[in-house]
Amino acid sequence: MRSFKETLKKIKWETYIWLMYLPFSAAFYLPARSWTDYFWLMMMGAFLIVYILVTEVPKWRRVTIPLELLITGSFAVLSFNFYMIIFTAWQVAFILSTMPRRYFGWFLISYYVFLGLGIIRSVQTNPIAGVEYTINALGLIFPVLSPIMSYGFARSVQIRKQMSQNNRRLENLIRRGERDRIARDLHDTLGQSFSMITVKTELAQKLLEKAPERVPDELRDIAKTSRANLQLVRQIVADLHQQTLSKVLLEQGKNLAQARIFMFTEHEEAASKWPTEVQNCIAAVIVEAVTNVIRHSRASQVWIKFNQVGENYHLEVQDNGHAKRLTRENANGITGMLQRVREQNGEFQISSNSIGTLVQVHLSKE
Repeated sequence: MRSFKETLKKIKWETYIWLMYLPFSAAFYLPARSWTDYFWLMMMGAFLIVYILVTEVPKWRRVTIPLELLITGSFAVLSFNFYMIIFTAWQVAFILSTMPRRYFGWFLISYYVFLGLGIIRSVQTNPIAGVEYTINALGLIFPVLSPIMSYGFARSVQIRKQMSQNNRRLENLIRRGERDRIARDLHDTLGQSFSMITVKTELAQKLLEKAPERVPDELRDIAKTSRANLQLVRQIVADLHQQTLSKVLLEQGKNLAQARIFMFTEHEEAASKWPTEVQNCIAAVIVEAVTNVIRHSRASQVWIKFNQVGENYHLEVQDNGHAKRLTRENANGITGMLQRVREQNGEFQISSNSIGTLVQVHLSKE
């Protein structure tokens, strides 16, 4: 049962779904009344076998793809059936989208040669019926556009997959960066503090024999250092619950993309190295600002700019939406952004300009 389910999962349903239209093409020759009808029905059977081989056996595609094009092209040229070649257009163009473009170019030329010959023979054989048929939207336009539409659709699917993979890689890099930052904090602070505790403990052991009256002072220093380390650990744990700029930009970029809003950033890489407390404050402002843009601004673009002058850190969030709704005091999270910035002794400003709404934040290191 499990092997059967695994087999079903491996089947490329997106390729075989097109075969549901095959009976409509077979209807041209049913009921079979002559040997030519039987011949074309046998050719359909051959096409079906080759179609499956093209899908399931990639190493044979050098032979099976030209063979499939030859079979469906024969339908167009000899039987004036322009529907069969559409199957090849969608299947093969989709497959070739992952290969060098010259392969698709060769396929496209061969495809249009068969299609063109079929149209010419159709007009020559029966000028009136041929013209009426070939100018029909389903009879000509769809077969002509099918390989291009299939190739474009396949490329867009691959681009989306690549973007999704890149996002996952970025998320992994961000997590790794967080681990590295925590490791540095632990090494630079706790490591030094514990080394000092070790030295003072060894000193207290020696003083216990030589100068017992100094031991209480050393023990108090050890206790003081331990309490400081405990507070530091709590601070590190608290920082873990804060979002870094890189993580926030990644998440908000996804949210904006879902709302069909393009996000552009400047100096993002430099900002990712800013102090943790600065990143935490600015990240919170970005979350609020982006939420407002999505909910209220009707914008199509957002620019997020970071800048550092000395020990001063600046953020600008500019959109091209409707500004009046967002600049009103005490509305749409503005109070929350203002409060977060003031807690860091920074400056917060929101205004409207000729582009849309502009949010500005200025923070200092101290």
